Order: sequence, then structure tokens, then C-alpha cells
Amino acid sequence: MRGFWHEGQRAHRPTQEFFNGALHPAADVVERVDSVLAAIGPWEAPADRPEAALLAAAALAHDADYLDLLRSAYAEWRAAGRSGDVLPYAFPVVRRPLALERIDARLGQHCYDTCAPIADGTWPALMAGMKTLLAALDAVQAGEHAFALTRPPGHHAGPGYMGGYSYLNWAAIAALASGRRTAILDIDYHHGNGTQDIVTGRDGVRFASLHADPRTDYPFFWGHAEESGSNVLNLPLPRGTAFAAYDAALAQACDWLAEDSPEVLVVSFGADTFEGDPISHFAIRTADYAALGARAAALGVPTLVVLEGGYAVEALGANVAGFLSAF
Repeated sequence: MRGFWHEGQRAHRPTQEFFNGALHPAADVVERVDSVLAAIGPWEAPADRPEAALLAAAALAHDADYLDLLRSAYAEWRAAGRSGDVLPYAFPVVRRPLALERIDARLGQHCYDTCAPIADGTWPALMAGMKTLLAALDAVQAGEHAFALTRPPGHHAGPGYMGGYSYLNWAAIAALASGRRTAILDIDYHHGNGTQDIVTGRDGVRFASLHADPRTDYPFFWGHAEESGSNVLNLPLPRGTAFAAYDAALAQACDWLAEDSPEVLVVSFGADTFEGDPISHFAIRTADYAALGARAAALGVPTLVVLEGGYAVEALGANVAGFLSAF
């Protein structure tokens, strides 16, 4: 399996986020990257690409006005006299097509929580992430397996919104850019709500997600079993789920994805299913990840793995390496 990483992704360095009634230090820290880089190698630096090409690929999954906001938000925030990271504070319960100008209002139109701060380096990091993703996708299109060390995570970003540390949806962009029949397997602790919103109803893409039951866990408003449809399968699991039950659900998801005879597999891999993750509540052990990877690899098609969550920094590299070892 080929691994791709762009050093420019380090530029995303938000300082804080707001959840559970208080400000907290941002969980998506660069030390996550260092843990993975130390455990896996060698790494390939992606070739440079013009921003116009990167935006064209991102636009397969995201609205133009949303991409414009991501690019300009930090500069607009500073021009409004604000300091620190960009964070929204007002959100429309009923969304209407309003032409709003103030940065606070535009943020509310394109965000659903206060866990996706935009820092000075966020946009450059996202463009570096696009280079990483597209280089890995090129390898998969040539019939290889590839791992894109994408940072920040992506699966909570929808067509026109950010949230949950996510701004660009790597998995959805890759699936749509492949131009082939694609299966997306999301095995992060949290439901890939953004991916679901992007791909629901699209021909040639199936999306299966194993995740914590949204009746108890973020993102709450997506991921319920009854949301499953012709090309979406949600398998919510209770807190405390350990390997045996998780593996059984994974087998169900892989069997369902295989029914469509995919030509490409995209895996949104989050190691926050780990028993020691500080913000999650499953009981998967480091030794389990190789077996989970083997379950996904058994689909037998070129596979692109993108990194989502995983916040037990010391164990992250070993957990990712275990999963990828099956490929």
C-alpha cells in the first residue's frame, strides 16, 4: 500500500473549540500526524497541482459558495476586527435562501456546530490535503491500494457545511472523482453525516457506516438506522461495543457493499473506535485492527483509505498501521 502525505497539512492549527458547554483545546492536533508518520512508511509527497484543479475536484462534492467561504473566512474574520480562530455562534433553524454579507451570518449558513474552527492556515492545509487525496486516488485508479494521510478529518463536511473538525469531505470527493462504481465504508466512531448527505441518491456510489448510536452520541441528528435507503446503510452500535459485535456489523456492511460489485473502495477510517480514545466509547483494541482491515480488504478491489478521527495520540500510529497491514 502506498502512503501519501503533504507537509502543508500541518498549517491547520486551531487553538480551541466549543462543546458540552465550555471551550476546550482543539482535539485535531498535529501530534496525531506525527504518531502516524512514525509508525508507517515510506511516504510519498504528492505532486503539485494548480488550485483551480483542486477546487474543481472539491466542487464534485461541495457547493461553490461554501468553498468560497472556506477560502475567505479567516481574512473576513480579521477584517471585522476579530482575533483568534473563526467560530460561528448563530445557526438558522429554518434555512432560507438569504443573501447575507456579515461573516458571522455566512458562517452560520455553512456550519452546524462550534467544533470546526478556521485558523489562519486552514485553507492552505485543505489545499495540501487535496493534493494528498488526489495523488492517492491516482494510485487507486491505476489498480493499487493507497492511504491518504488526510488532515483535518472530512466525513462530517456536507455539500455546503462544515462541522465536527471537518471542512472538505475527502471520502466523498474521492468517490465522485473516481468516475467508477464506488463503495464507501465509514468505520469512524461517529457517523459520517456529511458523506451521507453528499452521496444519498447518487448512482454508482454506496455508503455504509458503522458508528455510535446517534441517540447517545454525536452527530445526533444523522445516522439512525431508519435513514438507510437504496444506497445508504447505517449500522448504529451501542457504547461499549467490542470486537466481536463490531466485526459482525462490519461483515454485514461489507456484504451489502459487495452486492453492487464495486470497482473502487474508499474507507473513512477513524481510530476513535479504540478502547482508549478520550472522546469515544467503543472497546476495539490495537490487536483488533488488522482483522478489521482484513475484513475490508476481502472486498478485493483497489482501495483508498483516508484518515478520519482518532484522538488517543500515543496509540494512533499503531492502530492505523494495524488496519493498513491487511492491504
